[in-house]
This record gives sequence, structure tokens and C-alpha cells, in this order.
Amino acid sequence: MITLTVNGKSEAIDAEPETPLLWVLRDHLNLTGTKFGCGVAACGACTVHLDGSAVLACMVQLSACANRKITTIEGLSSDGKPHRVQQAWIDHQVPQCGYCQSGMIMAATALLTAKPHASDEDIAKGLTNICRCGTYPRVKKAMRALADANSASKPGARS
Repeated sequence: MITLTVNGKSEAIDAEPETPLLWVLRDHLNLTGTKFGCGVAACGACTVHLDGSAVLACMVQLSACANRKITTIEGLSSDGKPHRVQQAWIDHQVPQCGYCQSGMIMAATALLTAKPHASDEDIAKGLTNICRCGTYPRVKKAMRALADANSASKPGARS
């Protein structure tokens, strides 16, 4: 048994230590918002937060998650309201098919936590998830709006 905290809840998992976190989330905890895309750490569909940092769940073994905090797309919102990144995705109509969006949102959230005033270059370098529908212009627009809102709320910023 390996204990981890998923979306604020302690979970005891009975699985092989080398089981990818992706399959623990989906098959053992029924948290299916985290998607399988490629299985080789190329697409980002399986992005979750591990102790606040974005990781690809298809590449992280269960044993590496013992006693650590994991946040999935299901745990991102609070009080029944979307997280501000989720709301930006809605406001800017980012998704098309939506399959990659949970991973994209998790990556975007981690990027904006690390770099609240992210530049276009930061966004291009930091958000490498693949979207087969090609919604990148809308992703950039949503990210730009979030980073600009962070800059506007910064003490001493001009209105």
C-alpha cells in the first residue's frame, strides 16, 4: 500500500510501485479527467500537479508519489466554481474537442503560479502541450488575459 494525497484526500493505493500515476488516477481512483494521450511524455494530456509542480502522470511511478500532494483537474476548482484558468478557457472559448484541455489547464495553472506575469515567450516555452485541434491562438489569448490581469493587480501597477 502506498499513501498519497489526491485533491486534498488521503488515498491508500494497492498497486505495483512502478504503476504510472496516470493509471492509478484513472483506474484505481476513477479520476478520468486526466487523459492518456501518447504514453511517452510528448503530448501533455496527462498533466497533473505533484506538490504544486506540473508533471506528466504517464511518466511518474506510483512509488515516487508516496506521501506527496497530487492535484488533478477534478481538484482544481473550489466551492463549485471554476478555477480562474478554467474560467479563462471558457471565456476565450479555448477548447474544440476538449480532449487535451485538462492537461493544458493544469500546465497553464502551474506556469502562472511560477510566473504570474508570464510573457508571450514564457507562455510559448512553458506551455508545450499538444492540441490536435490547433487551439493555440485561443490558448495564448486566454493566457495573455490571465497574465495581464495578474500584472494589473500587482501593487503599484497602473490601471
